[in-house]
Amino acid sequence: MSEKTSGLIAEFKQFIARGNVMDMAVGVIVGGAFSSISTSLINDIIMPVIGIFVREDSFSSLSVTVGTAVITYGNFIQAVLNFLIMALVVFLMVKTINRLHRKKEAAPPPPPAPSKEELLLAEIRDLLKADQSKK
Repeated sequence: MSEKTSGLIAEFKQFIARGNVMDMAVGVIVGGAFSSISTSLINDIIMPVIGIFVREDSFSSLSVTVGTAVITYGNFIQAVLNFLIMALVVFLMVKTINRLHRKKEAAPPPPPAPSKEELLLAEIRDLLKADQSKK
């Protein structure tokens, strides 16, 4: 095995072990689960309400026949609505996470612990003040 290949494998192992991959995997799984919730929201709640105005149960029944081809543009409209809801949720999640990170960054770091020299100088200063007050 060449050095370049082993370096690539070592780098890949480091990437996998870093934890970002696990976070991404969890995100994909949760995103897949949320997709079914979003689809249900569109199909079972939003579309019936919109259906009142377009007089259809869902957009999937909206179609145009051109010759022998049936163009079901309603499915496309439902997919776009599903995408917009997913994009809005992701946007709100990222915005919330960024706000939390900004709060962490805004907190000032704790002051560093004084060095031995600083402690000694402070002790000398205090002794001098005490000596001055006696006079």
